[in-house]
Amino acid sequence: MPDRDRAFKDAIYEQIARVGRAVDHPRRLELLDLLCQGPMTVEQLVAKSAMPMGSASQHLQHLRETRLVRAERRGSYMVYQLADEAVCAFFIALRTLAENRYAEIRSITEAFLHDRQELEAMDTATLRDRMSTQPIVLLDVRPQEEYANGHWPGAWSVPLNGLADRLADLPQDQTIVAYCRGPYCVLALHAVELLRERGFHAVRLTDGVSEWRARGDIVAQGAES
Repeated sequence: MPDRDRAFKDAIYEQIARVGRAVDHPRRLELLDLLCQGPMTVEQLVAKSAMPMGSASQHLQHLRETRLVRAERRGSYMVYQLADEAVCAFFIALRTLAENRYAEIRSITEAFLHDRQELEAMDTATLRDRMSTQPIVLLDVRPQEEYANGHWPGAWSVPLNGLADRLADLPQDQTIVAYCRGPYCVLALHAVELLRERGFHAVRLTDGVSEWRARGDIVAQGAES
């Protein structure tokens, strides 16, 4: 291969490799997963990831430098968001590839859910089928700012930390389906546990807003009506 051709290929693959280096840390992947839910301040990201402020800031700076994330100042806060929807689609594709290649992911998940096997889970296709034949109350148990950035049309915004105070509003004779940020988010899991302890028929939805957007499903925005 001529030197000029080799130099061209080397230069191209070096630029592609920048993306790989940008996501070669598990904490950066977690930040991308969170930002798939919508724009967030560094303080919100720190609270939701239990990550030290200094560490989160360094990872966000790295993601900005590689142009996967952008930031803008709003008042006294710096708000971070994905560069565009393609970044979230890339994250989901990367996660799916890992799930298909590494049995360890299934083993880790099964070990975590070992004592919760009785908690029913469903995917979006099953949810659509059930909604066509029976009344279902769909609960979005993420923080309200995430709900406002995108949610299932008609879902109720009931953040997990306020669920216990909203139980009287929920029908005892209908199935309650709780969802959060996707298959590895534990908010919906804890919501279903609480609801079942209080006598509700509750199940967990494995998909979330990121998956719906990636499939082109309709995602509503705005505060709860």
